[in-house]
Amino acid sequence: MDAGAVITNLETSEKLATGNKDMAPKFSILDPTYTFSVPANQTAAGTADIMSHIFEVYFSNTKGAYLQNRMAEAFLKTCINYGEKAIADPENYEARANLMWTSSLAINGLLSYGKETEWSVHGMEHELSAFYDITHGVGLAILTPHWMEYALNDNAVNKFVEYGVNVWGLDASGDKYEIAHNAIKKTREHFVSLGIPSTLGEVGIKEEKLEEMAKQATVLGKLGSFKPLDAQDVLNIYKAAF
Repeated sequence: MDAGAVITNLETSEKLATGNKDMAPKFSILDPTYTFSVPANQTAAGTADIMSHIFEVYFSNTKGAYLQNRMAEAFLKTCINYGEKAIADPENYEARANLMWTSSLAINGLLSYGKETEWSVHGMEHELSAFYDITHGVGLAILTPHWMEYALNDNAVNKFVEYGVNVWGLDASGDKYEIAHNAIKKTREHFVSLGIPSTLGEVGIKEEKLEEMAKQATVLGKLGSFKPLDAQDVLNIYKAAF
């Protein structure tokens, strides 16, 4: 239900995104029963990827996008609720259907209408997948909490509080930074609960390649706008996640 695609050239260690409005389907038929056979590790990775698609447009400098933000939070809570259920019971139609519906609405442009978007974590992860051919959603899950910590500052803290309170149900009356850090901790713990590794070293990433990947990730310029990242910033996040 979207107009984008990614192509990988393992010989040149490149993984690049492309998109065009003419690539969008006229209609989509979604049948959750086709996902019953998806194994647990790919269900977990897919859930993390859906959540990352949402994060990339939820964390934004755009003000006043109340509706988009509330929808994004509902989508995130749906992933949190049904990811573990789909892993525990692969033929749970309700879980598979809600995840499939969320996956489509998370990436079809609905949440990003009228918003400045981020796409930093995807840009960083594409290099991991290009150089090491790891599962995309796994790389995203590993990098996301570290990107969050790196992006957290006085300008961004209110957004992380909003996330922590509305998605994770944290007490809004506490210290802003404490709420933000707890929200990030909850995010990391959730990915671990899905059975996803938490460090780059666990999935075979080599430390000697980090600098090269960071440079490649920013070859077209800085990543994102919520927290613009240059090559050194990307390298710092890779190291934190290692």
